[in-house]
Amino acid sequence: MNSQPNIYFSREISWLAFNQRVLQEAADRKNPIVERIRFLGIYSSNMDEFYRVRVADVKRKIYIHLDEGETEKADKTKLLMEQIQEKVLGMTEDFERVREDVVARLARYNIFLLEDEKLSEYQTTWLKNYFKNKVLRHIAPILLHSKVNLVSRLNDSATYLYVAINNSGKSTQYATIEVPSNALSRFVVIPPENSRKKKYIILLDDIIRLNLESIFKGFVDFESGEAYSFKMTRDSEYSINDEIEESYVEKMSESMKQRLIAEPVRVVYDEQMPSDMVRNLKKRLKISSYDSLIAGGTYRNFKDFIGFPNVGRDYLENPKLPAITSSDFARHNTVFDAISEKDILLYYPYHRFLHVTEFVRQAAFDPKVKQIKLNMYRVAKNSRIIDSLIDAVDNGKKVTVVVELRARFDEEANISWSKTMTDAGIKVVFGMHALKIHSKLCLVSREEKGELIHYAHFGTGNFNEKTAKIYTDFSLFTRNQELALEAENVFNFIQQPYRRQKFQHLQISPINARTKIQLLIRQEIQNVKEGLSAGITLKLNNLDDQLLIDDLYKASQAGVKVCLIIRGMCSLVPGVKGLSENISVISIVDRFLEHPRVMVFENAGDKRVFISSADWMTRNMDFRIEVGCPIYEPKLIKQILDILEIQFQDTLKARIIDQHQSNKYVRRGNRKKLRSQIETYEYIKQQEKKKDAQ
Repeated sequence: MNSQPNIYFSREISWLAFNQRVLQEAADRKNPIVERIRFLGIYSSNMDEFYRVRVADVKRKIYIHLDEGETEKADKTKLLMEQIQEKVLGMTEDFERVREDVVARLARYNIFLLEDEKLSEYQTTWLKNYFKNKVLRHIAPILLHSKVNLVSRLNDSATYLYVAINNSGKSTQYATIEVPSNALSRFVVIPPENSRKKKYIILLDDIIRLNLESIFKGFVDFESGEAYSFKMTRDSEYSINDEIEESYVEKMSESMKQRLIAEPVRVVYDEQMPSDMVRNLKKRLKISSYDSLIAGGTYRNFKDFIGFPNVGRDYLENPKLPAITSSDFARHNTVFDAISEKDILLYYPYHRFLHVTEFVRQAAFDPKVKQIKLNMYRVAKNSRIIDSLIDAVDNGKKVTVVVELRARFDEEANISWSKTMTDAGIKVVFGMHALKIHSKLCLVSREEKGELIHYAHFGTGNFNEKTAKIYTDFSLFTRNQELALEAENVFNFIQQPYRRQKFQHLQISPINARTKIQLLIRQEIQNVKEGLSAGITLKLNNLDDQLLIDDLYKASQAGVKVCLIIRGMCSLVPGVKGLSENISVISIVDRFLEHPRVMVFENAGDKRVFISSADWMTRNMDFRIEVGCPIYEPKLIKQILDILEIQFQDTLKARIIDQHQSNKYVRRGNRKKLRSQIETYEYIKQQEKKKDAQ
């Protein structure tokens, strides 16, 4: 099947199609205006990561193929790079149109984004004082001359101004200034002069531009200056040197330094920048023909707009949805009593993440608890969970935390946390060099009536209080000893990979997940052939593993209905006659980031349901430790199926993924307007009310 052409979307083009869906949310005038500008920030942040990871990978492959004399492969990869650049160019134009529309509509609500040339005398005076008192201390220009290696001096998470300093009779001198948005808010609200009704916001970039003279005067000959913003994105890949005799943490710390000096893969600059300045910048940054040099709007690094302040009325952003308390937990004195009564399923951010932090907090001081084990991939900056784990050590518990140091862009934070925890007496395990640990496990072992009873948490999302407010994810709490003991076997496998562990219930990457999933698909094929009910429903972030896609194609060809909800990359091409005509795919992009992985197999009417930490990507199946957990409790199965059904009925935020990746919205027809995230919130609220009434 792999030999057939055009039966897989490229990962990169598919990913861009996903970010286009994010841009659609920014363009949607039905969304509150402040949310629209924040979606522009999300789009920009996503694009940064796309270049750091995906484009950088494509660029590396071009060089590798050329070095190895594989011209055909190199040409094919160059073509992909051209397609990416063409697609991004079109999306950049769309972005600027949406941005202009958003700025114009903000003005209708008396919120004005000012530029330096539109300032009144009062505003100019106020801003010069603000610059002198608040901003100047954070400004450290880099004056450019032949010996300055600009690439090595730039931080790819920052925005810069490229400055041309003019003095008659002398050649132009160039400098760069980092916009200090890590120390100050990028958005400065100017106090009103007269009307309090009107709100004026100016960007830090423009405040610096306004004060160029006071930055350089006295240090260089300065008659006039002009400054234009730019942003550079680097290759995020790093390598670990196994030959150096040092600890894994030290190796990771050294590897992080590579990222600081890695080659640029994209430079985005203000389209108003004069051509001589563009040429000079390109030369300074050593831009190759495989890098993207993109002209864009005045403001670069739009990702900061994720935090755009609402200085107007409440209705300018989404109404708050207060997190719902789980009545299963609320009606018991302890989390262990609650879980002992029955398995509990939570769905964030609709449910309170407090139940997870409380699970760990109570375990930390409960005299009966002897041991706590936890996987850490990404945690919050001020993690209450880690605070509780440290408390647990103080209370004499044995605590083991498996830390994944290679969680992309959280490496430095995880290195720091691992040192903090080690100093506190927690046993910190870094797992295996070859496999990233992405599972979301927590295991609490408690002595009850002279026997050790295990309480397990299986999740699709991280133990992160911050992201749990904006990512949708499932958490299963269970006292099922068979499942809990297999969870313990996962921890044993991480620490002793050479010892064989048995997993009858759990799908464990890279041990048995792929095999178990393939058997489940084949069973559906067999069932449809025997005239039994068959069907596959999947909800994933990404689908790009070609072997599993081929299995889904085979299921479709056999007559199995396959219904998919894929948020991001989808390499599967649906609706191709004779191949995938029984496969339909939708994608939902809304106020919360859809993050759970769910698998449902019809199984001749006796549905089998799993939640998992793993996407259907080759990396997740073969190169990461992931855990998929079956749901056995009928009420919880029904809850998951109900939520999936709500999502398939979405008529407002669901897009169809078709053969052309056109991102058309699902046709509503004569169906009622239904926004699945809001409907899911109401569903969970009703479910909890019913439990309270029982």
